[in-house]
Amino acid sequence: MSFFKVLYPVACLAALSRCRCLYGQSCWPSDAHFALLESQISQPLIYPVPPASACYTEGPSSSNCSDFLANTFDGRWRSDQAGSMQSVNWETHIFDNGTIDACYSNTALGFPCEQGSIPNIAVDVRSIEDIQAAVKFASSHNLRLVVKNTGHDYLGRSTARGSFLIWTHHLKNITYHETFVPAGAGPSTSHSNVITLGAGVQWYEAYDAVEAHGRILVGGLSARASVGADGGWISGGGHSALSPSHGLGVDNALQFTIVVADGRHITANAHSHPNLFWALRGGGGGTFGVITSVTYQTHPSLPLVGAFFSGNFTSPEIAKGVITEFVRIQPSLAETGWGGYSFFDNSSLNAFYIALNTSWEAANVTWLPFFEFARNASTDSPGPQTLTVPFDSFFSWYQALFSGGQQVGTNVYLGSRLIPTDLVKSDHEKVVKALLAIDGVTSWHAIAGGEVSRSNPSSAGINPAWRKAISHVVVSEGWGEGAPAAVIDAAKQRLTSKVKKLEALVPGAGAYFNEAFPFEANPQRTFFGPHYPRLRLIKLQYDPKGLFVVANGVGSEEWDPSLNCRR
Repeated sequence: MSFFKVLYPVACLAALSRCRCLYGQSCWPSDAHFALLESQISQPLIYPVPPASACYTEGPSSSNCSDFLANTFDGRWRSDQAGSMQSVNWETHIFDNGTIDACYSNTALGFPCEQGSIPNIAVDVRSIEDIQAAVKFASSHNLRLVVKNTGHDYLGRSTARGSFLIWTHHLKNITYHETFVPAGAGPSTSHSNVITLGAGVQWYEAYDAVEAHGRILVGGLSARASVGADGGWISGGGHSALSPSHGLGVDNALQFTIVVADGRHITANAHSHPNLFWALRGGGGGTFGVITSVTYQTHPSLPLVGAFFSGNFTSPEIAKGVITEFVRIQPSLAETGWGGYSFFDNSSLNAFYIALNTSWEAANVTWLPFFEFARNASTDSPGPQTLTVPFDSFFSWYQALFSGGQQVGTNVYLGSRLIPTDLVKSDHEKVVKALLAIDGVTSWHAIAGGEVSRSNPSSAGINPAWRKAISHVVVSEGWGEGAPAAVIDAAKQRLTSKVKKLEALVPGAGAYFNEAFPFEANPQRTFFGPHYPRLRLIKLQYDPKGLFVVANGVGSEEWDPSLNCRR
């Protein structure tokens, strides 16, 4: 027997051990293996399909196809589908040769419906034991594992081609605690008015739950509040319009429960597994295990005032002047608890902000000078629309603004940076000039400063850049359904140019991991900053074999771009 014949099988085994086993490969578990797994879990295994598949298998006139077409832009509906992502580009797969594997809603495009990047088989978990069985199965068979609740994910971390999915969407347990003592803590370490949310709870469900107790939560805000409350949102940091008043999501998390790579279900807080507790608060979703619950501090429900501005300008010079003044006042707004969202370009500015427990009179004192400045700067009639409105609670404001609308179901890449407070204070004109030089609309999320800046930068795993920031700025690029790879690549290149301009404005300032550029040149620095080495050590402690790997996440640099094979 030749040396080659002896060496070749050994080399193949070595290569396989470096790579995850994917659907369709000879290593993929047999039907008997899956039958054994199914006997250990509470629900039958499910086989996720593209949401649009009914329009192909049953026809465009079928009721299931009609249901899809009516709801494809509804975040709650999409979160209920095991095979759906909120940004549909992550349902597709682009091969190295530019071929696209996808299932488009428009059947008239003439493409077949294919699986794309949607996992082929999934466990619809309803218990801790279900998760433990699924984690052990994925580990023993060396499967590419992904974890998903709602699929709100701008980096494609909760799906992968040929993968095995743990779907946490139906873990809907909600428990309100009048008094709560973290596991491992003494009775003197007690918290009042705390809520524990299961891994499948979404923010609309969480807001309903705390409203019944006259409380509010720092949580995500999106159309119909369909973002999950436990997974990627909190693990990435979690921002809110309430953050200037009450901090980020990570500043309000008191305890996690999580199934880690060896199948243990453990409790992480300041007294039990404190290193893991630190890492879960900003170290990224899908990285350290499967979060099964998060316990949050709630806050009193107080009246608030909303401020609204909408202006279209007749010239770029007028727009620049108004936006420059708007950015100038951001630090003072944050310090007095104002948070919110704005969107601007060279012809318009739209903004909506809130502040808790302030009077209508005080809100007008804060905002009227800017409103008057904008009116005086504008030459068009009737000029910008401005308004301050009192609401009896955060819940009523949230219902008024977020109970409807469409925000998902499209192809989009994002890019972002955190804008330091000191830069705005020292040179707000430079900030505005740089942002207006970027083509398209810039989103200025006023969800930092205030209480966010008052937390110790080392208190949680989140990038310390958050503690110095005043704003999270987002740019984007999109493309139409069925676009060829060349068009998608062109959108990527345009966004790369935009992100480079942001980085030039704020070198090394960092970015929010959940709403960011999927192709960052240095994701470890950009998303985690100086906390990365410690996060990496904690990752090795709880997941030494790298079972949980996500795009741009902790430890991802050890894997190839597909995240299927170690480098």
